[in-house]
Amino acid sequence: MNWLRKKVEKPSKPSIEQQQSEKLTELGDQLAALREQQGLSLDEIVAVTRIPRRLLNAIEVGDLDDLPEPIYIHGLIRQFADALGLKGVEFASHFPVGSPSVSSQRGWQPQPFFQLRPVHLYLLYIFVIICSVNGLSQLLNRTALQANNSQNQPKAQTSSDLTTEKLPAQYLQKVKADLNTPEAQSVEIGVTLKSSSWIRVVADGKTEFEGVLPKGSHRNWKATEELTVKTDNAGGVLMSVNQQEAKEMGKPGKPEEIRIAAKVKS
Repeated sequence: MNWLRKKVEKPSKPSIEQQQSEKLTELGDQLAALREQQGLSLDEIVAVTRIPRRLLNAIEVGDLDDLPEPIYIHGLIRQFADALGLKGVEFASHFPVGSPSVSSQRGWQPQPFFQLRPVHLYLLYIFVIICSVNGLSQLLNRTALQANNSQNQPKAQTSSDLTTEKLPAQYLQKVKADLNTPEAQSVEIGVTLKSSSWIRVVADGKTEFEGVLPKGSHRNWKATEELTVKTDNAGGVLMSVNQQEAKEMGKPGKPEEIRIAAKVKS
């Protein structure tokens, strides 16, 4: 009988918690290996992802008990993978989140939040009429004003009249100011990585890039008003402005932020 019972019994399927623990250990090992291969510390990943160091460490060692709900673990793994240059969405999809149980009520149907009634249609009709009358009145007033201005407008002077009459001083000052107004010239920077470093680039108030660039990579950015470059390893970043000679942003391992405004052409 014992032999028959053993033969009939089927192996139990691992629970969702066991699957999550095993997959977290596998993904954490891959992330830790890739981080060490790129020469990055957990503190550098914290600076990029804004994720507490304790949670990043729990992901790498596969400690499911020290992490929040599975749906949040999925998001943490995605951010961690993005910071290392992986496709975070695809990488985190391997972590099983599980399907939350949703209780449904039979026969229940959502009731409309707002139902139109005849009084609403009546008020809407009055509102449309008022808006139409107001718009028509403004159009008629504008037409009458333009007709009045065209009648009172003096005859346009010819080019010969302008040469013989003296122009107002205020008009001459305005023309001179327009001629002397400087024209903005764009600014362009290029960065070359001597070592893997975190970089954030803001062009004209918009963040164009924020993340870790590996050693040997080269990127260019351009702005019409101002460029701001910030890094946590100033000695590992060579920066050139408007295709000039590239120079280190600062000392190795030190954070630095540089702002470059566009020049103007007079």
